Amino acid sequence: MAEQTEMALATSVSNIPNVRIVNFYFDPSENILYFSSFKDNDKVKEIEENPSIAFTTIPHTGNQHVKAKGLAKRSSKTIFDMAAHFIAKVPDYKKTIDYAGESLILFEVRFDTAIVIKDLATISSLRL
Repeated sequence: MAEQTEMALATSVSNIPNVRIVNFYFDPSENILYFSSFKDNDKVKEIEENPSIAFTTIPHTGNQHVKAKGLAKRSSKTIFDMAAHFIAKVPDYKKTIDYAGESLILFEVRFDTAIVIKDLATISSLRL
């Protein structure tokens, strides 16, 4: 989770699924995953209607990824509070925050179990 910069985030409303790629930051000390969205994005409406989400990180080499299910909610923090973490993972994210930070809503996801796939033969369930 520290190395991967993107995840596929799945939502569902009225039994209609939707998935999109988002940047994220995982705080290992709090076991909270953070991502942001523009205020008027469908993702915001979907999460407000049904906060149950699923995600999988996107591997850029090999097959290593993490997937989990949890509940998303608006964070009490802002993207500005978490900017250093996002920029450390994705340096170009600074441009997005500088240009549109006021229009971004920060979400947090808490989950207690994750599936960790190291390769096709090494798959384990990790309890946080």
